[in-house]
Amino acid sequence: MGLASYLLIGFWHKRPSAVAAARKALVLNVAGDAGIMLAIFIMVVTLGRVDYAGVFSHVGSFSAVEIELVAFLLYLGAAAKSAQFPLHVWLPDAMEGPTPVSALIHAATMVTAGVYLVARAYPIFHGAPVAAEWVAGIGAFTALFAATIAITQNDIKRVIAYSTVSQLGYMFLAVGVGAYAAGIFHLTMHAFFKALLFLAAGSVIHAIGGEQDMRKMGGLRKFLPITYWTMLIGAAANAGVPLFSGFFSKDEILGQALASGHFWLWLVGAVTAFFSALYIFRLIFLVFHGTYRGEGHPHESPKVMTIPLIVLAVGAALGGYLAVPGGWNLVDDWLNPVFARYPGGLIPALSAAPNWTAIAVTSIVVLLGVYVAWHFFGRQVREELPESVRPIHKVLYNKYYIDEIGHAIFIWTADRLAIVLDLFDRVVVDGIVMGVGQLVKEWGEALTPLQNGYLRRYGLAVLIGGACILAYLTLVQ
Repeated sequence: MGLASYLLIGFWHKRPSAVAAARKALVLNVAGDAGIMLAIFIMVVTLGRVDYAGVFSHVGSFSAVEIELVAFLLYLGAAAKSAQFPLHVWLPDAMEGPTPVSALIHAATMVTAGVYLVARAYPIFHGAPVAAEWVAGIGAFTALFAATIAITQNDIKRVIAYSTVSQLGYMFLAVGVGAYAAGIFHLTMHAFFKALLFLAAGSVIHAIGGEQDMRKMGGLRKFLPITYWTMLIGAAANAGVPLFSGFFSKDEILGQALASGHFWLWLVGAVTAFFSALYIFRLIFLVFHGTYRGEGHPHESPKVMTIPLIVLAVGAALGGYLAVPGGWNLVDDWLNPVFARYPGGLIPALSAAPNWTAIAVTSIVVLLGVYVAWHFFGRQVREELPESVRPIHKVLYNKYYIDEIGHAIFIWTADRLAIVLDLFDRVVVDGIVMGVGQLVKEWGEALTPLQNGYLRRYGLAVLIGGACILAYLTLVQ
């Protein structure tokens, strides 16, 4: 997966930015792979096997420390694949790849593999409560962290990329609190609306000649009606607007978080819902409403691009009805019996009863986010920010300077270490090697006159040597 992602991100291999993004993705994914490999090594040493059935049936053979360590190492791999803080930095840069790649690999399939890994290894995480708490906590933090960054980005694909990071945080929040079915449900709904958003973004970029800066768009709904309405459905699902797919899966996650006793995680998720609505509808209003601020003549994309949008829009609009709060729930009925199996007995199910108060609160929060987006970006596009918010905007626009901090800690340190090691190699290692060679050479040059081929000198040397030996023996006795 890491190799495939590297090759796809670097598809435009003549762009330095694409090559750098591909390299970053590969390095961070390899870091996660190392965690998975170490977890496998511990399983082999402790259990002598790594198959799912064998490990799960003998999960009680792990000590408390061993199972927590295995869970943390597995999560390291999952966090790298699914772009969780602080290993999230590769995913926004992965937008250097072609838009269809972003839609398939970096929205719906590859980046959700980490969530699937944690859900698939649920007996391990159920037996490692500390690791599970970390999974949920980092997931909630990542969701809020990425959502705040998305508010300030101007590249249409980067907004959706940070949205992906945020929604993945919701999924990890779910599996971390034990709501495995809810996490997989959101994973499935996310595949519909996020692939839809990316492909719609590709349609917009195609329509205006490759431009990705939303500040140079606007008013496109009259030129791209199919793209507009399908992307609007995707945005509503992403934000969790009531009755769209994201509403059902997101609220099930937050309801399960409350049912498991994690009030603060629910609160973070609810606040994130506000920002999710704000950033995605900011995108809708900047791109499709107002007046066109770009160049050229926008046009609707051909059917080969719009028909997939319509198909995905149906899933984004109606997919959530697989699990209706207080009604039928095909997802839970299908998955909960699977996740209930555990060697130590059945895993207790979280409350299935919907928390209508929590659902009402998050729904109001989402609609408030839509209103704020319309107020600031729908009625008019503000060219200048108020002086009071500029410092905050700068921090968010620069992504909390995580890339710069990482560069200072790792790249700068590695560069300086390389300089020191190069100096050590040239002065100490090369100095010793060259010094020994020079010493042997000088000794050879000093002894060369003794080997001149004159027998009388050799005889004199033997005589002097014999006399010295005789003198030594005489003095010793």
